[in-house]
Amino acid sequence: MRNKFAVIWIWLFVLPLAFDFKGAETASKAIQILLTVPAMGAACALLLIAPRFAGRSRLRKWVTSLFMLTMLGSIATEVLQGNDSGNYMRVILPFLLMLLGYFVGCRPWDSRRLEQIERAMYWSMIASLVFSFVYGMATGGGLENVRFRIVSVTFLCLQGLLLHEFVIAKRMTKFTVLLFLATIVIELLSVTRSLLVGTVLLFAYATWLAAPSARHLVTAALRAVMIAALLGAMVAASAAFFPGVAEHWSQRLSFAKSTESGRDPTTITRLAEMKDQYDQTTSDTLAILVGKGYGHDYHYSPTYLPDLAGQFTKKDFYAIKEWAAGHNFWVYQFFAGGVLFGIALPIAVLWALYRGSMAYRSWRQRAPDAMYLPVLGRALLVVASLPATSVGGNPLGNRFSGVIFGLALGLLVASFARIAHTMRARATQAGHPPSFRRPFGSRYPEWASYGPHAEPLSDLLPGHAPHGAYGSHAPGLAHEHHDQGRHEPPAGASTFAASA
Repeated sequence: MRNKFAVIWIWLFVLPLAFDFKGAETASKAIQILLTVPAMGAACALLLIAPRFAGRSRLRKWVTSLFMLTMLGSIATEVLQGNDSGNYMRVILPFLLMLLGYFVGCRPWDSRRLEQIERAMYWSMIASLVFSFVYGMATGGGLENVRFRIVSVTFLCLQGLLLHEFVIAKRMTKFTVLLFLATIVIELLSVTRSLLVGTVLLFAYATWLAAPSARHLVTAALRAVMIAALLGAMVAASAAFFPGVAEHWSQRLSFAKSTESGRDPTTITRLAEMKDQYDQTTSDTLAILVGKGYGHDYHYSPTYLPDLAGQFTKKDFYAIKEWAAGHNFWVYQFFAGGVLFGIALPIAVLWALYRGSMAYRSWRQRAPDAMYLPVLGRALLVVASLPATSVGGNPLGNRFSGVIFGLALGLLVASFARIAHTMRARATQAGHPPSFRRPFGSRYPEWASYGPHAEPLSDLLPGHAPHGAYGSHAPGLAHEHHDQGRHEPPAGASTFAASA
């Protein structure tokens, strides 16, 4: 469906919350409303004009069902546990925005709309990166204070997209290299170990995705070594330009030795928080089943009080009470929703990530020209940044991250369904009729270009798809120009950054 305002709705949905600054307790509520309400309204407008799939998809059905189970279950838990409604709304809002983003992304958009959506995501993450850094430096003091404020909530998402360009698409422009260098500098200034771990995990994941076979793995590994050497040079140069940063890192890594318990206080407080959440959840049968609810209060477990000797007084330790989304995404989901409602969302994310990853590796080897394959690859790297971000904090503790993760998850599921349909059509044309999948160890996986398919044989394409919308050209984040004498780039060669 054509709509001249669609691109406005896309940007209005994604961009405003990129400027959602931390320190909401001192921020104007009017500003927070102005950032959130337009985004939600734009998402609803996009859903009204979005095309719909003509057929069914098992992956889409399962992910949507598990997501809805989490959201509807949170309402049931709120009623049963009787938590503060204001705290519940504040904590559940990023999850609601993620759900809206998922519904917006999980649509059979045409190539032009996909390009607009991905472009909006990319530049909004850059805007968030710049705004978070500038705002943090302007409102903080020394490095020890500003390091908590200068990191964007979608920091690893942006790095994931850049790693897709470097490792999988094999493209390096001046702009993307400088942008990645900027993220490395911010990473070092933040003195945050979990960010470095997340970057390494995304780098390893991108290398694995780029290598569908052992032969390709060797090539990808060599390319990864070259990129790692470049990153090492960036780190060394940053340390040389900012000697104070290297000193802060040295102090941070050796800080645990100077404490009375000899253990890192940050790690201990995270463990104490998780232990209290787990103890509360397992305290009664109702909490095990439906959880304690989003926005429920939690503390630090007294078990870890001796390990924090010298860091907290006993009075201060027992006075700690939090209601925001916990630092550990996985434990907090169990704490908030229990067995019935809490673990559904993590299962949906991990299942989509697994299915999409295995399919991408297979399709990249068997049908590298498949349309929407680059979209699937970029979405996988963004969704993979969710578990990578969870190493150091809750990836859904902020509204903007909810929008980005929701859109990426929707694009992942929709691209998977559309490519699966294309593979099935190719198998039929090639004379390989689809067979039935055998459970537990089928020879051909359901995402293979032939053999059984998890997706039903009903058409997965939109009912009003324009002519030529399902050709072999892969959509990207920038327009490709096809002048005379210039050949069309191969599928996946589109990029989202100007080759400055």
